[in-house]
Amino acid sequence: MASRSVLPTTLNKNTRQAGATEALVELVRDMRLHLSAQATLGLQWLPKPAQTQETQVEEYSVETLEDIRADLGECKRCRLHQGRRHIVFGEGDPRARIVIVGEGPGYEEDRQGRPFVGAAGKLLDRMIVAMGWQRPEVYIANVIKCHPPGNRNPREDEMATCGPFLKRQIRAIRPTVILTLGGFASQYLLSSRSPISLLRGRVHQFEGIPLIPTYHPAYLLRNPGQKGKAWQDLQLLMKLVDKETVESVQR
Repeated sequence: MASRSVLPTTLNKNTRQAGATEALVELVRDMRLHLSAQATLGLQWLPKPAQTQETQVEEYSVETLEDIRADLGECKRCRLHQGRRHIVFGEGDPRARIVIVGEGPGYEEDRQGRPFVGAAGKLLDRMIVAMGWQRPEVYIANVIKCHPPGNRNPREDEMATCGPFLKRQIRAIRPTVILTLGGFASQYLLSSRSPISLLRGRVHQFEGIPLIPTYHPAYLLRNPGQKGKAWQDLQLLMKLVDKETVESVQR
């Protein structure tokens, strides 16, 4: 009698499990059909849950600066390659706490293949030392990697072509703070058209990283009366780095 009472229960349990398995298989099949139809329409991705800064760091840390430089190669993606001598990729500590971004290489930078080595670069070196660091301790790059002819301003299509490499550099380094020099670098990373005079003096964000715009060193050489405002921006940056240092010690 006991065996007859258990058998139907076991059969019912197995039946339910088999039914659940069939339902799961059907759900997976329907999902594949749905994704295939969406791909046909041009959708190549699905929305993802909101990411924390920690998960973003994990994703971004997969790519290295060496990977990005290799991908850039001997770039001919825009017109600027026609007159350049060297690609100016960037230089500094690949684990820097501060990334400094300018708009593009000048004559001396193009000649040497290094960012900020002319007169403006010498002033930038002094600005870095005034904050308490040395040049090798930060990372310096530009929105565009090739010298524009006649030292003209970079054009929107050139920044749109070259700028993504800068963003990848920032993601690979994942600094504590970004310092943008001048209007073009600030506007590009902030997707803004506001002048530097309105952007400076406060903290913005780029993909969760604090970003502080300030005047370009070349502008400060022409307008030394604005150095006081630039120093205020640098002090703001120093406070952010000090705050992050204290918080990391407390964690």
